[in-house]
Amino acid sequence: MELVKSLDFISVVKEVKDEKKSEFISDLAEAFNDVKLYEQGKKKLKSAKDLLSEL
Repeated sequence: MELVKSLDFISVVKEVKDEKKSEFISDLAEAFNDVKLYEQGKKKLKSAKDLLSEL
């Protein structure tokens, strides 16, 4: 989230009334959090190969 806030061309929206947009933003924030936890060694993420095999 710190990275997103540091980018001057991105503004952080606090409230979104469109349900689909709100869900997308929530999912994106969760993905950023997962990456942060991965970088800290607190979470293991699936490899691209594992992800594709699930499809």
